[in-house]
Amino acid sequence: MRSFLIIGLGRFGRIMAAKLEEQGNEVLAIDINEERVNDALQYVSNAQIGDTTNQTFIESLGVGNFDVCVVAIGDDFQGSLETTALLKEYGAPYVVARATRDVHKKFLGLAGADEVVYSERETAERLAVCHGSDKVFDYMQLSDGYAIFEIAMPDAWEGKTIIDLAVRQKYGVSILAIRENGHLNTLPSPDHVFAENETLMILGHEQDVKKLIR
Repeated sequence: MRSFLIIGLGRFGRIMAAKLEEQGNEVLAIDINEERVNDALQYVSNAQIGDTTNQTFIESLGVGNFDVCVVAIGDDFQGSLETTALLKEYGAPYVVARATRDVHKKFLGLAGADEVVYSERETAERLAVCHGSDKVFDYMQLSDGYAIFEIAMPDAWEGKTIIDLAVRQKYGVSILAIRENGHLNTLPSPDHVFAENETLMILGHEQDVKKLIR
């Protein structure tokens, strides 16, 4: 379980907060709008009303204790910029900021954002999946619950082959590629021996992959 601070409960923030909570992560959602905060309590366990351009309020949150802080303010670029800068000033270890224009992306980076993204559902869900587990490095949703994931190799697989583990039959996933030291081995043979530091590109149903990365 990881901890997240989501600031801004418009469409992007709502989707990301709900997805992170669904994954079992700890989420604190914040918005200056009381109605949005009340609505958020339907899908997150903790939400507050607050102005994140206020230094005292930011300081009170203990932002350094969150694994990831997300600035999802979409309709107030000045507020987004000030919030991003304050989060970094008060020790936030990793800040993801939402941009709606190229020029916004540039300035949010200058304000200290570690990652700047564009909005909409696909981006929000991808970020939630990738940051919601330290074993997931990339994610691309396909359809009907299926997706392609890049994950850390399960420790128990080291030294064993794909055929030894009966990966497809036992785990319900297909290995599309294996990455090691920047080299990508596509469609590895069944006798490939898993080694330390490999990451796996796998295709499968999201529920099957969740079982694999626990």
